[in-house]
Amino acid sequence: MNLNNIPRKLFGTSGIRGPIGKAVTADLALKLGKAISTKLGPGHSIVVGYDTRTSSQLLERAVTAGILEGGCDVLSLGMAPTPLVGYATMKLADAGIMITASHNPPQDNGIKVWNRTGMAYRPYQELELEKIIFNESFTNASWENIGQVKDIKNISREYIKDLLDYVHIKPGLKVVVDSASGAASYISPLILRKAGCQVITLNSQPDGFFPGRMPEPSEANLQELMKMVIATNADLGIAHDGDADRMIAVDEKGNIADFDKLVALMAREIGGRVVTTVDASNSMDMCLESKGEVIRTKVGDVHVAEAIKKNNASFGGEPSGTWIHPDFCMCPDGILSGLRIAALVSEKGPLSKLLNEVPSFPTLRKKINCEESQKKIIMEKTEAEFPKLFEDMVELNLIDGVRLSLKNGSWVLIRPSGTESYVRITLGGKTNLEAENLMDKSNEFINKLL
Repeated sequence: MNLNNIPRKLFGTSGIRGPIGKAVTADLALKLGKAISTKLGPGHSIVVGYDTRTSSQLLERAVTAGILEGGCDVLSLGMAPTPLVGYATMKLADAGIMITASHNPPQDNGIKVWNRTGMAYRPYQELELEKIIFNESFTNASWENIGQVKDIKNISREYIKDLLDYVHIKPGLKVVVDSASGAASYISPLILRKAGCQVITLNSQPDGFFPGRMPEPSEANLQELMKMVIATNADLGIAHDGDADRMIAVDEKGNIADFDKLVALMAREIGGRVVTTVDASNSMDMCLESKGEVIRTKVGDVHVAEAIKKNNASFGGEPSGTWIHPDFCMCPDGILSGLRIAALVSEKGPLSKLLNEVPSFPTLRKKINCEESQKKIIMEKTEAEFPKLFEDMVELNLIDGVRLSLKNGSWVLIRPSGTESYVRITLGGKTNLEAENLMDKSNEFINKLL
């Protein structure tokens, strides 16, 4: 039996996530801290960091108490972006915990666990933690063996140095950075300045209410960044989500970069064997047709990371802006992704020009409200009935949701969100009209089921 395929009760696509005080509580954080100490055993060390959400310190204190009670030490980063937690775990610890709900709204929070390699816990490891929690089979340390808290904030200097050694940007590039008042508010602009860029900041004051914009770096939420790039005559805009595991770019004309084209552009630049997810368009395949190989996997950075390791890939990226750079760290790193795009623009010219060179089909995305309790039956019916609507289907992929490839190269994916109460429709049509028709057909199908 593949333990990675067994459904989990607490963990979703990207850790534990949901409304604070309901799905995510201090009691749950305490139990998770005790569970990971129990799993690792006394004497191990665990990095703990948190994002800017109003509930993050509450959860951080609770998870710290649980870790200490189990006899493990806490290496405290304080407020820090997810990539720094992954990096610090890889350098210093046996595991890592990040308190964040990533791109979710401010009333949500979450907990994500990292391996000593900087890679997220795999599903079977999350199942092990769940088993300990539900069975309450915790191991408590005796009074003389309770863990200690150690401050490791200075590891950020090493992280900055390693990034600057890894990426080289020609001096003078003007960049606007929108950190969403999240965990990268200080460090992302700082690194870009140290890399030689002229940096203008937007929403770079840490604030758990996210007053400037919501943490998801969507086109609707990035209107001010798009205007700021034009107003300041900048070469590039870079946006992060709440914990900076993502990066979305805005070109010099103030247009948000097509998500699929952006990840395809970076994949082409790196070359070789690259990993992407089932919800990515065919742009990467067309870009790498003669220069590499594209491997598709389930949505979620842990699945991308697993596929990278299994296939010895050079890069892995989702169209969401979550990219993994395996020769640096196995943790998704939106800060490094921003640096690499800035370096590419400084070396090869305007981002709009580079993106125009990337082949693509028109891509549409839609999310439909769907209660968690409905998702299973909706997807069972979709698997059974949806393919029957397409006589020109040439391939059916069930690795994550239901993805249909059509004879002319168009495709449709229906899958349940692993982090929110939605069913997502993602598709690519050979023309805008075909894409719209495919969306109408798919949307009507799901709404009939609901």
